[in-house]
Amino acid sequence: MNQNWQLKPGITLFINPAGVFTPVQDYKTGNHNILSIMADKSTMKKAYERNQKAVKLRPEIGKSTAITKIRLFDGTTCEVEHKHWKFNVDIGKSEGGNDAGPGPGILERGALGSCLAIAYSQQAAIMGIPVSKIEIDVESDFDARGMLGIDDLPPGFKELRYKVYIESPATEEEIMKIIEKADRHSPVLDDFKRAIPVKRFVEIVKTQS
Repeated sequence: MNQNWQLKPGITLFINPAGVFTPVQDYKTGNHNILSIMADKSTMKKAYERNQKAVKLRPEIGKSTAITKIRLFDGTTCEVEHKHWKFNVDIGKSEGGNDAGPGPGILERGALGSCLAIAYSQQAAIMGIPVSKIEIDVESDFDARGMLGIDDLPPGFKELRYKVYIESPATEEEIMKIIEKADRHSPVLDDFKRAIPVKRFVEIVKTQS
């Protein structure tokens, strides 16, 4: 039988203490026989340690600049392109959009949750702690008055919260070591928590009217 522990605000662990990874019922979809299939733990561990060693020896190779291109078409639909990946971002029809893809706020929550989930999986592999399932719910509070120019309110999120769900035969202490270390080194969590400079550059091309 699974044990549920509310450890501190924002973190709830669902742990299988018996360590028997039998088919489980997904608590969101109700589908059976859904178990997370993690990338090969040995490969993850070796890659992390190899990259860590390389950057320690040559810190300059750890510094980079990434560019993601966004093209707007059909009024509100954006094509996001990065390397070989392309996907659409849009707003819903109630906001005057085409609903051709998830909205920017969804991607923000998805970026945070996926960065944390990957980090937990990596740290579990590095520490040799078995984890069979990781899921994260990211919640955000929002007041549309700021975005719509009503009252002098911030247009962004008022607060973000994330709830971590983990299935593992490991102890609470071992799981919390994974979570605490991964949270400390999560790039996207850091982006949300730390004020970083944002610079704007504008290029205007004059066209025929």
